[in-house]
Amino acid sequence: MPQSFIPPHGGYKDLLSYQKAEIVYDATVRFCKRFLDKRDRTVDQMIQAARSGKQNIIEGTQASGTSKEMEIKLINVARASLEELLSDYQDYLRVRDLEIWHKDSKAALAVRRLGMKQNNNSYATYRTYIEQRSAHTVANMIICLIHQVNYLLDQQLRRLEQDFLENGGLRERMYRARVKARAKKR
Repeated sequence: MPQSFIPPHGGYKDLLSYQKAEIVYDATVRFCKRFLDKRDRTVDQMIQAARSGKQNIIEGTQASGTSKEMEIKLINVARASLEELLSDYQDYLRVRDLEIWHKDSKAALAVRRLGMKQNNNSYATYRTYIEQRSAHTVANMIICLIHQVNYLLDQQLRRLEQDFLENGGLRERMYRARVKARAKKR
């Protein structure tokens, strides 16, 4: 059977960037419910930024079969949404005169170690911390998680760029498939 010029696509649930983005979304929903007034506009903005980060990874991986350009754009939108959310958490801490953990602080390193353990890529890993700790601790934990997702998305974008340079996009694959089909007919 000839190989399709539309490569396998989707599979977002296997991406570590998606798994971590889903944790950020779940944690943000709970953070907003616990620590912000539901009438505060920031609640909707934070939840939508977290959702956008997660959903654009889904949409980007699905679009990847026919448009590498769209995949790159959507993964970048996910990255931008999470950067916006990061700023919201930093603002929350700053305006309340609460410390923002340094990336190499003992607490931030503990969050990173927790996330590096095998099979710790679901909200369940963080549930007790997110649902029982102070706003200061929870906001800083989510900041650490956002940094992890952003790092993964940066790596993913670099890989997508490299893949495009090596393999081209849909039109190039279509052309190669058509040339190969014509050659077989001869």
